[in-house]
Amino acid sequence: MCETLYRSSCVSPPSVCNTEMACISEQLGKCHCNRDPVNSILFQMLNKGIHSDTKSPHENRSHICSLARECPCEGNRRVSLKNPEVTCKKASEVLLKTVAFIRNVPSFYQLPQEDQILLVQNCWAPLFVLGLAQERVHFELQEHSVPSLLKEILLNQYVNVSDIALRSDRGVPSLEVQRIQKFLYRLWNLDISTKEYAYLKGMLLFNPDVSGMTFPHYVHTLQLEAQHTLLEFTSMMHSQSLARFNWMRQALNTVKEVNPSVITKLFFSPISGEIDVEELLLETLFVK
Repeated sequence: MCETLYRSSCVSPPSVCNTEMACISEQLGKCHCNRDPVNSILFQMLNKGIHSDTKSPHENRSHICSLARECPCEGNRRVSLKNPEVTCKKASEVLLKTVAFIRNVPSFYQLPQEDQILLVQNCWAPLFVLGLAQERVHFELQEHSVPSLLKEILLNQYVNVSDIALRSDRGVPSLEVQRIQKFLYRLWNLDISTKEYAYLKGMLLFNPDVSGMTFPHYVHTLQLEAQHTLLEFTSMMHSQSLARFNWMRQALNTVKEVNPSVITKLFFSPISGEIDVEELLLETLFVK
């Protein structure tokens, strides 16, 4: 791994971080366990009772990389907040400010409510992460070790694969959190102003690519208006305005891929338990 997460988070300008990003991209999704199984006694021990005897060796190969076998691959690492009481409180404040932002956009309420609901369902998670960036919410993580099936076998302990899988389902995937943190460090490195954050939020909120809307063309017009205003502002305040504008747009494309369920489980579930953030937002925004 590229030394530490902070160094591999692409916090430098585009010209500096390309090498680091290449290093990260080579790791994402790569499984060090993705190799042919060794025909050994140990391999047969690990597979005993897990795979059906009717399966061929070729079929078993697709199951080599798994949490039950304590796979060390990046994609199987799971993390959670180290200080959930502090971070979840800050996250709740960011969520409230996200609601306040949407409420203070008059053009949003000119759309039919059906379109409003679709836009909120699509953009609330990216808007929340953008709010984390604006409020400079730093958070520490702790990694959850995966139970070792090998250790239990060697110690002659009872092995229940379903129990191991259940214990391994703590936290959220490390790769998802890295995507969020890389986005945060990108914006912090650019030192985004309050007005720029507002225009970026408008570009996220008015997404014409959401399917099922009644007036996608009007939404597209609103998004273009936010983009144009952002470009005008950066041109007035910064010498390399076009590069800065394009860099912020690239960052938005990254945050659009954030998984809403990961946001809920990481920032809200530790304190609130099972909660549907999307439903809570809709009830808050459209209460009569």
